[in-house]
Amino acid sequence: MRWDLVVIGGGPGGYTGAIRAAQLGLKTALVERAEVGGTCLNRGCIPTKALLESAHLYREVQGAAAFGVQVEGLSFDYAAMDRRKAQVVEQLRTGVEGLLKGNGVSLIRGEAVIQGPGLVRVGEEELEAAHILIAAGSRPALPPVPGLDLPGVITSDQLLGEGRFYPRLAIIGGGVIGMEFASLYTDLGAEVTVIEAMDRVLPTMDRELSQNLTMLLKRAGARICTGARVERVEESGDGLLCRFTAKGREETVQADGVLVATGRRPNGEGLCAPGVALRMERGGVLVDEAFQTSLPGAYAVGDIIPGNIQLAHVAAAQAVDVVSRLAGREPPVDLSAIPSCVYTRPEIASVGLTEAGAKEQGIPVKGSKYLMTSNGRTLIAGAGRGYIKLVSHRDTGAVLGAQLLCERATDLVGELTAAIREGKALEEVAAQVRAHPTFEEGIGEAAELGLGLSIHQLGR
Repeated sequence: MRWDLVVIGGGPGGYTGAIRAAQLGLKTALVERAEVGGTCLNRGCIPTKALLESAHLYREVQGAAAFGVQVEGLSFDYAAMDRRKAQVVEQLRTGVEGLLKGNGVSLIRGEAVIQGPGLVRVGEEELEAAHILIAAGSRPALPPVPGLDLPGVITSDQLLGEGRFYPRLAIIGGGVIGMEFASLYTDLGAEVTVIEAMDRVLPTMDRELSQNLTMLLKRAGARICTGARVERVEESGDGLLCRFTAKGREETVQADGVLVATGRRPNGEGLCAPGVALRMERGGVLVDEAFQTSLPGAYAVGDIIPGNIQLAHVAAAQAVDVVSRLAGREPPVDLSAIPSCVYTRPEIASVGLTEAGAKEQGIPVKGSKYLMTSNGRTLIAGAGRGYIKLVSHRDTGAVLGAQLLCERATDLVGELTAAIREGKALEEVAAQVRAHPTFEEGIGEAAELGLGLSIHQLGR
């Protein structure tokens, strides 16, 4: 059978691209070797956030007395938390499968191997296609550290799949994945140690976000070791011993489990048959600005592209861009402003330029930061420390970036993403009337601070 489009990989990029392609009239098949939904739905974004929601609720209830609510005998059941997580995942996965079927996408189970231009083999079946969309995703990357093959040394995929709670958890890597698990386990009262090779956690994000999160996690009881290199992991009498060097000193941490969260790498092994002329690098597929690969008629999106931003919404947006062009339509998605979110407590969100990043590019900017301790909704919720910072052009006032560390930051960042995409100036952001009392009011306050007009807070 011949198809207009064969999509390899059923994650956010794959299933979004397949569904949109079918809606635009392309005869589409989606090949997936495991569960529909990919890493994000099954072993990443969704299950992690489901567990974080349970952990954050547990921590909030511990402080219920401050709200006049008395709670006795409070405890958590990690097995029940894990069951709820599985239910959420199953419900969403079933929904995606229903959308594929409802839109006429043929779901083919198995391992896809590209045989050449327009030809994909799945088992004994050959699929001919006018175009191929590669959305094969990524998998955890493991550093060359002795002992990472020991029982109890796990990746995020394994930790989310096994349903086990570790009272003492060492985390190698202080990026987004590592810090979300640090927040999760700290909220549940575990002994958490984060070991990060760079000089700070969340090294790709704004330094102030990193510093504040480090301080808050330390206050909650976590141990954060930066500028540290893991030497090896060993078995010990009551678990595992992680040996590392920090600031020239040899240190150790005893743990029941060691989570390796040192990033992910493209999942390109076995993607092509021998001799197929698909340019690859570091296990990923190279593309041009239109996401076209070196193989005629083949495109790639998402984590399979080396160096690409590894976010589910990025893969989905890129897939919509590609299939829209294949259907002869103008791409409806603007990829110029991409928000990033970290679901710690409090939440973190960032979009566009940081002050440091703008200065490196020679762009004259100024920052305006509103402390959310002055926000009525924040005080009502007992949310504590947080802020919203806007980065604007010093001369034009155009909003170029935003960094948020506060309650509902991951929801608030959408408005600021739109402001950057639309080229809005601080005056336009400040002009919007926002409901009171809401967390969203902090955006307007940050804009007014940039204009020197804030009613509720003094300038920086």
